[in-house]
Amino acid sequence: MADHYFHTPDGPIRTREVTTTIFGHDLSFTTANGVYSGAGLDPGTAILLRESAPPTSGRILDLGCGWGPIAIGLAVASKQVRVDAVDVNERALELCRLNAERAGVAERVPAMLPDQVADTATYDEIWSNPPIRIGKPALHELLLHWLPRLAPTGSARLVVGKNLGADSLQRWLIDQGYPAERTASAKGFRVIRVLPGG
Repeated sequence: MADHYFHTPDGPIRTREVTTTIFGHDLSFTTANGVYSGAGLDPGTAILLRESAPPTSGRILDLGCGWGPIAIGLAVASKQVRVDAVDVNERALELCRLNAERAGVAERVPAMLPDQVADTATYDEIWSNPPIRIGKPALHELLLHWLPRLAPTGSARLVVGKNLGADSLQRWLIDQGYPAERTASAKGFRVIRVLPGG
C-alpha cells in the first residue's frame, strides 16, 4: 500500500519541475518524492482533465489534490471558481500551495487536511483521481464521507483505471443510491460522473 496516501514522508525532499498543458493553459509545477505521481502528471488525471469541461463558477473540491494539477488547472481556467484542495499528505499540500502561488490562484485554492474542511462545506463539483490502492473498505468510507457534501444540483467526476475496478466501483456507487455513469473511456481509464444521492 502506498505510504504517500497516508502521511508525509520522512527524509529529505527532492523536487523537480514539470510543465503541462491543462485546459489550454501551459502551467509549471514543482513536484517531489514522497507524493503521488511525483514524476509528473499521471495518465489518469491527464484523462480526467482532457475529457471534462471545467466549470465556469462555483465551489469545487479536489479530493486527493497531490501537488495540485486539478485544483490549479480549474482555478486558472475560471476566475469564478474556488477549489478546496484536500489531501492527507502534508508535503503534497505544501507543494500545492507553492504551485497555486506560482499560478496566481492561491487565494482561490486553499490547500488543507481533511479535518480542516468546515463541516458545513458543500460543493458544486467534486473532482478526484481517488486513491484506489488504499483498498475497497477505505475507499468506500472516503467516498461516503465526501459525496454527501455535493450540492443538490452538483456532481462528482472520478477517474479510475478499468483494471483497478472502475466498473465495479460504478456499480457500488449506484447501489449506494448515487447515480453514476461513465462519461469517457481512454487508455484503460474510465471517467465516472456521480450525482447526489436520493
